[in-house]
Amino acid sequence: MEKIVIRDDFIKLGQALKLAGFVESGVEAKEVIQNGLVRVNGTVDTRRGKKLVAGDEVSFNGNSFVIQN
Repeated sequence: MEKIVIRDDFIKLGQALKLAGFVESGVEAKEVIQNGLVRVNGTVDTRRGKKLVAGDEVSFNGNSFVIQN
């Protein structure tokens, strides 16, 4: 599982997908999130602005990453 290191207290879901390289753009992130293709901690989350904190696990399209500070 990939690890995404953040400097702040949180990162938004759409930004994290781009940072991880799972999507190319914010528009693509918005589409996959709103279509229910992204899971946060095992549950589908359709909020692009969902704040992720250390320990949160995100999965999409057979890949996953965890947020770390």
